[in-house]
Amino acid sequence: MTLNWFFSKEIREATDLVRQADKLYRHQRDILTPQANANILKAIVELKAAIKRGATQNELTDLGNALNDAAGKWLRPYPAAGIRENVEVILVAIVIAMAVRTYFLQPFKIPTGSMQPTLFGVTAENLRLAKSPDSFPGLPARIYHALVGGTFYHELIAQNDGEIIGITSGKVARFINKSIIRVRYSGGDAVDHTLWFTPEEKFSERAGIGPGLRFKKGDPIVRMTEVAGDHLFVNRLTYNFRNPTLGEIIVFETTGIPGLAGGQFYIKRLVGLGGDELQIGADRHLVRNGVRLDANTENFEMVYGGGGTKEWKFLGHLNETHRTKFAPGLMAGQLAPLFPDEKAKYSIPAGFLMVMGDNTANSYDSRAWGAFDEKKVIGKSAFVYWPIINHDGHRWGWAHR
Repeated sequence: MTLNWFFSKEIREATDLVRQADKLYRHQRDILTPQANANILKAIVELKAAIKRGATQNELTDLGNALNDAAGKWLRPYPAAGIRENVEVILVAIVIAMAVRTYFLQPFKIPTGSMQPTLFGVTAENLRLAKSPDSFPGLPARIYHALVGGTFYHELIAQNDGEIIGITSGKVARFINKSIIRVRYSGGDAVDHTLWFTPEEKFSERAGIGPGLRFKKGDPIVRMTEVAGDHLFVNRLTYNFRNPTLGEIIVFETTGIPGLAGGQFYIKRLVGLGGDELQIGADRHLVRNGVRLDANTENFEMVYGGGGTKEWKFLGHLNETHRTKFAPGLMAGQLAPLFPDEKAKYSIPAGFLMVMGDNTANSYDSRAWGAFDEKKVIGKSAFVYWPIINHDGHRWGWAHR
């Protein structure tokens, strides 16, 4: 029957007729007379059987006409049937999408750098004072970099001498941000310049500008790049069948966790389970139940932190580039108040978990706010779907650990 549907126009038309008539019949059968029900159902069943056995064209035509006559006599067509059917398709698609999001895969974006170098948050570079101002790519290249690499270029050249008198930034839609820079040029009124797809937060800081900034004609008022954070799918299915395991990257809700704002979702690496005892040794590595965790421990190969003898943190892998770029010089009391020295131990209650960010020198995590109920976990990191080529060029897909 499947092959016949592809090669026979008559079978396709008859199949569509049966589908439409059967749909109307099911919707209206409760208000039809017994005679109408019997006649319509008989015509539907006969045409279905003919389609299934591969009846001749003439037989399909005769049975199709009989079904058309019965439907026209007993069934009432819906007004604007085409619109109604399209709306039904859209609603079904929405329901399926919501079900997938709730029970299988939920989209999630990385807003900060706390999980670097495994997952990257939003980063920006101010090029306004760069020595090579002609380094910006042309429009086609910018579109390519935005779609494939999540890299956005922002540039605003001064039309005349003047200064910035105000900056406002905000979200227009879910994926669209804009910033309005109000400038006053010499001898003129205030002018608003709009930049699209700018950072939602800290635009002024990332662009290195602010009210009072003066410029000359032809100077770049704004010249910066922004790289979007990793967008990934969270696997919400797996933990319905098993518990999280050590080293997995998990996503959890923050409501009810002391020290965290409610109504948010965090993503961190699981470093301790219920019943574990954790401490941070003098070498700044995490010790779990007396066993030191480092870059040789499975699922902890990509973890790194920063330097400084008074920084108590889990380090794992750290090279000099990471040390220079990411270590902020945080003191132990700020970064890990629960672990003031190498003797401090933290026992995780049953049913609770502890997590840390891979960028341990720049992560606000369980070292500060302790363990949380495992019921708050919604899933595990599964698949980075955008940007396709990002930062180190190979994290798209299932590659991150």
